[in-house]
Amino acid sequence: MVRNLKRWLDVDGPGFLRQAGVKERDFVLDFGCGEGHYTIPAAMVVGQDGKVYAFDKDDMALEYLSREIENRGIKNIRILKGDLAIPLNDVCIDTALCYDVIHYFKDRECLYREIYRVLREGGLFSLYPKHNRDDFPLMELASLNLEDIIEEVQREGFVLQSKLQGNIFHDEYYNEGIVLNFRKLG
Repeated sequence: MVRNLKRWLDVDGPGFLRQAGVKERDFVLDFGCGEGHYTIPAAMVVGQDGKVYAFDKDDMALEYLSREIENRGIKNIRILKGDLAIPLNDVCIDTALCYDVIHYFKDRECLYREIYRVLREGGLFSLYPKHNRDDFPLMELASLNLEDIIEEVQREGFVLQSKLQGNIFHDEYYNEGIVLNFRKLG
């Protein structure tokens, strides 16, 4: 499993995030970052002129991520702690990643509005809605399919741009999943 994680962090993760639309020099929010399975690859993609904000409420996960950042000598990640209110200014982020998180939220509309608030016009909201009805149903997404999730996100002002299907890292293994990419339009 450690080998899978290393391969994801160093090779497959950056490649996947580039496909999803993360670019060099982007300012990225990794909402619900956990141990940084997307944070670290995003930092590699955005480079030294970009920035990644790793946001989570889990102290243990953030401590793990902090050690990993230090061990790797990464300088372009800033850790933020919180539950829903993102401690960033309005319209300051190019890309928001929200991977394998929304099944924890009953009031996802508040989450979508908060992401909308921090995204710049034209910004990318990349969402991996793991645990929906068609992908190991669990918790708050168990009764929703992808179309239901697309509709609720679009009600908050986002426009679906694309669906990206592929091998994505989930917990400690690779999983076939679908990422939904939305844009914030003025």
